[in-house]
Amino acid sequence: MSNAWSWYVIAIVVLNVVGCVWLLWWTGKRRPGDPAPTDTSHVWDGDITEYNKPMPRWWIILFYLTIIFSIAYLYWYPGFGNYAGSSGWTSAKELKADQDEADQRLAATFARFDGMSIDQIAKDPDALRIGRSVFGNYCSTCHGSDARGAKGFPNLTDDIWHWGGTPQQIEQTVMNGRTAAMPPLAAAVGGDAGVTEVAVYVQSLTGQKVDPALAAAGKTRFAGICAACHGPDGKGNMALGAPDLTDDYWLYGSDFDTIREGIVNGRNGNMPAHGPILGETRARMAAAYVYSLSHGKDDGASGVQ
Repeated sequence: MSNAWSWYVIAIVVLNVVGCVWLLWWTGKRRPGDPAPTDTSHVWDGDITEYNKPMPRWWIILFYLTIIFSIAYLYWYPGFGNYAGSSGWTSAKELKADQDEADQRLAATFARFDGMSIDQIAKDPDALRIGRSVFGNYCSTCHGSDARGAKGFPNLTDDIWHWGGTPQQIEQTVMNGRTAAMPPLAAAVGGDAGVTEVAVYVQSLTGQKVDPALAAAGKTRFAGICAACHGPDGKGNMALGAPDLTDDYWLYGSDFDTIREGIVNGRNGNMPAHGPILGETRARMAAAYVYSLSHGKDDGASGVQ
């Protein structure tokens, strides 16, 4: 807070405190020459009279005690401009203390899972319940509460993995994040005509009915540009996160317009690294829960769906 704002706050506080004291003093007693409490001339229905009496003494004392308390509060806690308060309290310190306390409780909960591998954690029902909670808090925003994803966000319950579905690969994904960047390729594949041909060829890889001539032309363009990431047969490359274009799973959609949009504008899928956010053990437990969703039946894990 700048000095100008500090003095502004101090002035407001002082004026309020002094104003309250003056108001209590001014209204708390009667003075010579004041009319009697009954001399208000405000009478209704012949016998209902409005009085003008000072506040009861005990009430005024309580107000004064409240003012004294507020002054003591401003002395003990920060609230008087840049004055930090004699207690040294700050909201940042209290937040840090609460965080440390919460971290200690969490550390005790997660201690027995430290160092365990993903597939080992995935076989522990208690660990999966915790992992599911971690997933719900941090991952469900994108992947959905049921982990089935949405357009642009992969389904984590099937057996299709763009970056690999082994315990180590899933752990790496959760810990370090992933960036899947497909650049705009319209110019590289030959403009609008080339984009159309490549899009038609990509559709043909999944068995869709397309124009054979366009698909044949698109195959040549695909081999020269797109095969570098997706492979000459279009089956993708997990090391790059390039998806398999020959199956029936499409992250953004398999219709012509959507495929064409991806070629023209590119795609930029980014999953942030959760290791720094969650810590190693919690991130591994979330990864174990994800692993259990598609591997639980095979590995004997209790997949909490």
